[in-house]
Amino acid sequence: MSQVKAIIGLGNPGADYEATRHNAGAWLVEAVARQAGGELRPERKFLGLHARVQLDGHDLHLLNPTTFMNRSGGAVAALCQFFRLAPDELLVAHDELDLPPGTARYKQGGGHGGHNGLRDTISALGNDKSFHRLRIGIGHPGDARQVTPYVLGRPGKAEHTAIEAAIDECLATLPLVLAGDWARAMNRLHSFSASG
Repeated sequence: MSQVKAIIGLGNPGADYEATRHNAGAWLVEAVARQAGGELRPERKFLGLHARVQLDGHDLHLLNPTTFMNRSGGAVAALCQFFRLAPDELLVAHDELDLPPGTARYKQGGGHGGHNGLRDTISALGNDKSFHRLRIGIGHPGDARQVTPYVLGRPGKAEHTAIEAAIDECLATLPLVLAGDWARAMNRLHSFSASG
């Protein structure tokens, strides 16, 4: 497997969306930036907030697109073109309805599963689905018609604590990912659950 050179956090821009479930991917990238002592700064050419950090001896790009979720791909494509990154060198962090809060999973490739941010990213990368994903569980409202208000809503206190615990566990496994040890990273992350 190729070396991860960029972590991209999917979310919606602006204060109204900051604390919503749909921004779980962006929360992860913010946490990585804090841990690495970097600062995400607006970068027009990447249509988002960008930082270049050192994490565990690895040079890493961090990007949170500041376009709306369904237009995430433009930022991802701009970063890839500028730094000549291949899709399989990306780790895209996003909220995942099919996992409960307090859990997260790594995955490589696959479809978009109805996630508009992934759909647009796949399209902007010329339908190349080989990028790595970090799926951060937010749970499901139980009814498909409730999905939009649910993902654009704010998690309750216990739910938010569980999501943060999963993000902390993601941070703990990132050095393994950067070292290319996906099996150990997956083994550790996939056996973790913070849901009480």
